[in-house]
Amino acid sequence: MRSMPTRERAAVRVHDTAIVDPAAELASGVEIGPYSIVGPGVRIGANSRLGPRVLIEKDTTLGTGCRIANGAVLGTDPQDLKYEGEETVLEIGDRTVIREFATVNRGTAASGRTTVGSDCLLMAYCHIAHDCELGNHVVVSNATNMAGHVVIEDWAIISGLVAIHQFVRIGAHSFVGGGSRISQDVPPYCKVAGNPSPKLYGLNTVGMERRGISADVRRCLKRTYRILFQSEWNLSQAVERVEAETDLMCPDVGYFLDFIRNSERGITF
Repeated sequence: MRSMPTRERAAVRVHDTAIVDPAAELASGVEIGPYSIVGPGVRIGANSRLGPRVLIEKDTTLGTGCRIANGAVLGTDPQDLKYEGEETVLEIGDRTVIREFATVNRGTAASGRTTVGSDCLLMAYCHIAHDCELGNHVVVSNATNMAGHVVIEDWAIISGLVAIHQFVRIGAHSFVGGGSRISQDVPPYCKVAGNPSPKLYGLNTVGMERRGISADVRRCLKRTYRILFQSEWNLSQAVERVEAETDLMCPDVGYFLDFIRNSERGITF
C-alpha cells in the first residue's frame, strides 16, 4: 500500500493532507503527519515530529526533538469561564513526548501561559489545563487530569487516573500513586496515594537513587521526613526542629522546608 505524498520544503516534510497556517514557523527537520493542523502563531522546533491528526490550534511554541502522537490537541482555548479571548500562549520544551489524545490548553490572563518543560512524557488521554506549569523530566501517566494553575516540579511522576485540584503544587522527585485525588500540595521527595484522602507513604527512595541523589543527602532527607511527619510536633514546630539540627541542613533539605513554608493549600500527610 503506497503512502500518500508529502510536500517537502527546506528539509521540512508536510503530508499533503495536513494544513499548516502560513503564519506558522517550522524549523528544519520538522515532520507534519497526515491530516494534522498547525494554526497561526505556532512555532515548531527542529526535528520535531507530529503524527497523524494532531491539532496545534494557535500561539504555541514546541521545542526541538519533540514527538506528538496521533490525535493530541495542543494550544486550544482554556476551559475557564473567565477567559475572554485574551492572547495567551502554550510553551513546550525540548524532547518532550506527548502521546495519543492528550490535551494541553493555553493560559488565561492570570499568568498568560501554560508551560511544559523539557524531557517530559505526557501519556495518552491526560489533560494539562490552563496556566499549569510543568518542570523538566515530568511524567504524567494515562488519563490523569489536572485543573488550572497546577505546578508540577522537576522529576515528579504522576501515575494514571489521578485528579489534581486547581492551584495544587507537586514537589520535585515526588511520586503520586494511581487513582489518587490530590487536593493539597505534595511535598518533594515523597510518595503520596489515596482517594478520597491521600496520605504520605514515605520517601521516594527508588526515584532518588535512580537520579543520583547521594546517600548522605538521602539520609538527611530521611531524618527530615521523620521529624516532619512522624514526630510529636506539629508541622511548624517540626520545621523549626529540623532547622535546629545543623548537621541536617543541605540544599535539598532547605528546599524541602521552603516548600512546606510556602504551601498555600496545605500539605498532604
